[in-house]
Order: sequence, then C-alpha cells, then structure tokens
Amino acid sequence: MSVVRIEHVYKDYQLGEQTVQALHDITWSIDAGVFLAISGPSGSGKTTLLNLIGCIDKPTRGKIFINEDDVSEKSANELADLRARSIGFVFQTFNLLPVLSAAENVEYPLLRRADISPDERKARVNYFLDIVGLGKFANHRPNQLSGGQRQRVAIARALAIKPSIVLADEPTANLDKATGREILSLMKQINRRLKTTFIFSTHDQKVIDRADRLVQMEDGYITAFGVRNETDKSWNLARVRTLPESENE
Repeated sequence: MSVVRIEHVYKDYQLGEQTVQALHDITWSIDAGVFLAISGPSGSGKTTLLNLIGCIDKPTRGKIFINEDDVSEKSANELADLRARSIGFVFQTFNLLPVLSAAENVEYPLLRRADISPDERKARVNYFLDIVGLGKFANHRPNQLSGGQRQRVAIARALAIKPSIVLADEPTANLDKATGREILSLMKQINRRLKTTFIFSTHDQKVIDRADRLVQMEDGYITAFGVRNETDKSWNLARVRTLPESENE
C-alpha cells in the first residue's frame, strides 16, 4: 500500500513579479515502511517536496494523498489535525522548546490530542524516550543535553504521535560524523522495529548509504528512482527523462 501518492504536482512561488516554478509535474508513490532519501543539490526542490508531503504547504496544481486520503484541498485546521495524527517531523536544528524538559518536549505534540488520556501520554513519553535511549534524561532541558541527545529527543517527539510517516530534513547536518552515524543507526532500527516510513531530504552521503530507496532531484524534477540491491548493497537506478526537450538537446 502507498503511504504517499503524488499525482502531477506543481509548486510555484511568487518572487516579486516573477513566478518561480519549484516543482514540475511530480508523479510518484511511496510504499509504507521504506527508509527513503530524497537527494539533490540546493534548489533542486527536495525540501519543497518534503513540505508538501508533510502538509506544511499545498501544491499549486495536482493532488497529494496521505494514506489514500486526498489532502490537496483540506483546510488549514484539517491539515493540522492530520499532521498531529499521521506525520512526525525531525529537523536539523532540533526545534525543541528550551523551557521544557526532554519528557515535556516529547509530550508537547500529544497535548492537542483529546483522544489521548494523561496516562496514555505519560506511557508514550516513557516508551519512546526509552526507545531512543534517554529514559534517564527525561527531566533534563535541551541546554543540558548534547546535540546527539537533543536529536534523539526530537526523534522521540516525532514518534510519540505514532505516525505512519516521519519526515527528516537534513537531520544530521548539525551533528559531527560519529554522532550522525549513531542517529542514522537509531532511525534505521526504529524503521525496522516499528515499520514507520522515514523520508529524508538530504545532501549527506551517510543518509543515502543507509537508505533502501532513493529519489534524485534537479531543478524541480525527479531525475531518478533507486532501489537498494540487498545482495551487494548497490543501487538499481532508473533514470527518468523529465527535463523539457529543449534542455536535453
């Protein structure tokens, strides 16, 4: 089953009097449970695409389905409710609230969920802090934690809503190499254990090396789809002819 389905999506931005087309006719589906990297140079459209999948932004044209639900025409309140139930976010800058403890940061997105009791919130906070190895640091504030620990809190916060999708925008960018590898290993373990779909926007080769699916982008187009060969870990890449004819001649 597709956890995300994208049909002929375009995204335009207005820059003064000029219209900038950030995405061009994207059609794509993402299977549930994959560990997927969207790669490409700056300005390729990968973060724009991630924001559309995350229902943070809307397409100019086309349709996006999350768990087979068409989100393209939903209201801001409906999208907020969908994010609160189905989509977790991990950012390169962690985005933790500095006045809250690790446990309170993990609990924060659950507070808008009337269907989750205080006891259930507490159980989820404890469970997911344990999963990321920070049960003993529940009462620490972000400034008392290392960068890697703060990113682990961010991962626990993303998982606490029990999402079908976790979106990660350059999650290793502010971490040293060793810590970045540890965080990627943790996310891969969670992917395998909980079957949560992870979608990364990244420049980082370490992330690409961990992925089992790859999408390459350039100038707002998808240029290739890749599937990891489990035997020798090489990529089976399918090139996609998406650039206009005038750019290919």
